[in-house]
Amino acid sequence: MPYAALNGLNVFYEEFGRGETVLFLHSHFSRGLLAFSGQILPFAGKYRCLYPDFRGHGRTTCDDLSWNSRMLADDMALFLDTLKINQAHIIGYSCGAYVGCYMAANYPQKVKSLVTIGGAAYPRPEGAADFLPENLLKNGNLDFIEDMKNRHYEAHRGDWQTYLQNTVADWQQQPNLTDAEWKRITCPAFFINGEHDPFGTCEELQEKVPSAKIYKVAGGGHRPHFVGEQIDDINARILDFLSSVH
Repeated sequence: MPYAALNGLNVFYEEFGRGETVLFLHSHFSRGLLAFSGQILPFAGKYRCLYPDFRGHGRTTCDDLSWNSRMLADDMALFLDTLKINQAHIIGYSCGAYVGCYMAANYPQKVKSLVTIGGAAYPRPEGAADFLPENLLKNGNLDFIEDMKNRHYEAHRGDWQTYLQNTVADWQQQPNLTDAEWKRITCPAFFINGEHDPFGTCEELQEKVPSAKIYKVAGGGHRPHFVGEQIDDINARILDFLSSVH
């Protein structure tokens, strides 16, 4: 499996397909392919699809275990440079949606289009503290701890406590784009949220980026693109959007 070396950061990624590049950006507790398993085959038939693991996640390694969404956006811009990709379509889910917005605002020349799923314009800190290590232990959520240990072991090298502390801090503080940054998002954009998503709405995002298309998924939650959710509808709508971008 390929790695990309970026200034002390060794980014693990997987790649499928040929054509224009689509960069898939995963959520807080996930890693590349886990967040987008239902998009591999539908998208790889038309695009070059890249699924990196963020700093602090999955099989990406770095001496410094600290990270936040802004830092991840800088990493992903450098990741594209390292692979000699001038421009890519961005599809971001949850935390990846925040990263995608930062990229579109601060690296506009690299972002051909932006799709967010489960994104937000404001932080939603409620419930985040439940995932601090001490609270997970107190509440007996040992299975979740084991999942995080195993899923991100290469990245945090067994220091799952620091991984979760970073995740909770990012959840509580992000996204936090300035008004100027929101105004710099001028690429074609498509914001998708389930109508029951507790972490954000497509309407609030469209208030920040009025030119964007939005889609509220009837009956949908935070992850309508997952297998078993509204996957066929979401895949078809995103592919249609991408095909309209010139």
